[in-house]
Amino acid sequence: MAQDERSSSAELPLPSRERDEAKWRLSFRRLRVAASVLAASAIAATAALALYARALPPLDLSAAADRSTVVLDREGKLLRPFLTADGRWKLPVTSEDVDPRYLAMLKAFEDKRFDGHRGIDPLGMLRAAGQMLINGRVVSGGSTLTMQVARLLEPREERTLSAKLRQVVRAVELERRFDKAGILDLYLTLAPFGGNLEGVRAASFAYFGKEPKRLSTAEAALLVALPQSPETRRPDRFVEAARKARERVLERVEQAGLATREEVSAARNEPIPTVRRPFPNLSPHVAEQAVAEVPAERVQKLSLDARLQAALEGLARERSLGLGPQVSIAILAVDNETGEIRASVGGVDYFAAERAGALDLTRALRSPGSALKPFIYALAFDNGIAHPETMLEDRPARYGIYIPENFDMTFQGMVSARKALQLSLNVPAVELLSALGPQRFLSRLRDAGVAIAMPRDSGAPGLAVGLGGLGITLQDLTRAYVGLARGGELVPLRFRGSSTFSLNTHPEEPRSGVPKDTPERTGTSFETRSASAPRDEGLRGGARLVDPVAAWYVADTLLGAPPPLNAVPGRIAYKTGTSYGYRDAWAVGFDRRHTVGVWVGRADNGAVPGLVGRTVAAPILFDAFARLGIDPRPFPQPADAIIASTGHLPPPLRHLRQDVPKTVTAMTTPALKLAFPPDGARIDLAAAATLDGKGQLNLKAAGGSPPYTWLVDGTPVTEPQRRRETQWQPPGKGFMRISVIDGTGASESVSVRLQ
Repeated sequence: MAQDERSSSAELPLPSRERDEAKWRLSFRRLRVAASVLAASAIAATAALALYARALPPLDLSAAADRSTVVLDREGKLLRPFLTADGRWKLPVTSEDVDPRYLAMLKAFEDKRFDGHRGIDPLGMLRAAGQMLINGRVVSGGSTLTMQVARLLEPREERTLSAKLRQVVRAVELERRFDKAGILDLYLTLAPFGGNLEGVRAASFAYFGKEPKRLSTAEAALLVALPQSPETRRPDRFVEAARKARERVLERVEQAGLATREEVSAARNEPIPTVRRPFPNLSPHVAEQAVAEVPAERVQKLSLDARLQAALEGLARERSLGLGPQVSIAILAVDNETGEIRASVGGVDYFAAERAGALDLTRALRSPGSALKPFIYALAFDNGIAHPETMLEDRPARYGIYIPENFDMTFQGMVSARKALQLSLNVPAVELLSALGPQRFLSRLRDAGVAIAMPRDSGAPGLAVGLGGLGITLQDLTRAYVGLARGGELVPLRFRGSSTFSLNTHPEEPRSGVPKDTPERTGTSFETRSASAPRDEGLRGGARLVDPVAAWYVADTLLGAPPPLNAVPGRIAYKTGTSYGYRDAWAVGFDRRHTVGVWVGRADNGAVPGLVGRTVAAPILFDAFARLGIDPRPFPQPADAIIASTGHLPPPLRHLRQDVPKTVTAMTTPALKLAFPPDGARIDLAAAATLDGKGQLNLKAAGGSPPYTWLVDGTPVTEPQRRRETQWQPPGKGFMRISVIDGTGASESVSVRLQ
């Protein structure tokens, strides 16, 4: 009986086990059904998503392509950006242009699995959904950086499931089309930062005044926080909101271990920028000209040096303070080897209306005063008319109705050409120009590509052109001096290292002053050239103005010009100029590496009392070279240069005037005279006939130094001889001009009638 009870009690659990097994089988069947349903749903969703993706139009990347045009210097530094057509600042930028810590902070705050997902972060989306269910509101969006790029490329005002689905599809498409660096570049370019700022580079300049390459922890955190709500967190309007947003980023940064507690604490104490800073505006005139030349080119790289440009613009502003509110300054710095412009200051203040700041005064036609004298001397040296040690007369002189005077109204007497140029004496320069010829002088300049403008209705050029009686721009004048530094070879000035054409042919019109002829407008921008200059010679290669010897004579002479007060002598070769009426002050100088030109005056061509090149422009020139750096190497001396004192020069080069003794010994010798026949004589050849019936004419000279050469109508009729008397048999009757030249080069002529 007891055994039966134990047996029945051991068999009781069997029905319970069977029930459990039945429940497990039922649950397994249900799970299989659910999995099948989920799989079918996933397939259906995928198919629906694929159909939806196919129905979407192609991804439009035009928003990323529409960027601000930027003008860069030779090293890629920003000179000046320009607004987009719709008024936004949207500077080109890549992840390589940004501080790596900023990128790390951006990923940590916005999308910590960015480097691993394919556009969608399922964990992030589940987290966002859970936070919304718990809090009853959207706490985080769950959008990846790729999805944010998709939203920025195709902005939608509504925040619906359809809009989110579109972002998901576009994110997957972006991941297939770009690598992670490319997607980051799109975000850095498109992210909004409040107002008309788009992209991290524009925001960095606007709020911190610098490139985003080097950011502090606080600066990087603020730039990470702003795009989430750019208009409500603008630091220039809502400081406290910007501070709180930055604080949240800093907390995440500390949690992620991207910064130490001390760094985060210091970042919290860093002030929020409350005003927007102006964008760089270096060399605005050149930047505008570059964009006007190639408007479709978004990145314009020029030959300018941003550091030097900023230094010279600061120098112009500093020097203008003591010159009056309407006086402006233009400065041009050129690399002698290439002709590339390193700095171009078109005026003191681009936005100053009283100074006509919008005008590029490096292109304004002005009277150069004495600044062209070195080229008179260079051409005189080149043509064998003079040598640096040739003696010139600095005394009162008249050339028709033209009477030149020195600037200080005094005279030095007899001076060497070297001293006359160093002291900028007017009378000797006019004497040389008279021997050279004004038209020849201008033609040589124009043939070398230097644009010269003559006053209207001025007729044939006169001797006044040597003292400023013409118009020239600072660009052309500086280019001519570059030619002297290059041994007499002129090259085009270039704002682009790889461009064939450089300076604009359209000079700025003065508001008043002497009417002028405008140089020919060739239609080629970024280039200054004369209407008469050969097109190929003036642009492709160097156009030679003078030979290397003549250029070296001038450079060596100008190196000894007395410097302005408190300046070291013998550092640069330079020349100054002051136009009539104190309207323009000039100074142009060069060393082996660079040439710098300075102009000071009023944009409206008004007079400025006391505006003198030596006292106003020259100090600016020397200050400019101090900022640029002076090359101490001497100018290379050509092998065939004549290094001699006046007394050891060839006799024709000792003195310019042919009626003045050229040697000390000759000073005690009577001047050459043609003693017979006298001027205007009528001579009967029959009375002087010889036995063969042919007329014989006696010729006799007095004074002078042997040997003597006799000429009739410019043709020599005797060999050089030491006797002062000779005989000549005329070929016939008529008027004839008889001349005699002695050994010093002095000459005397008479006109006679043979009958």
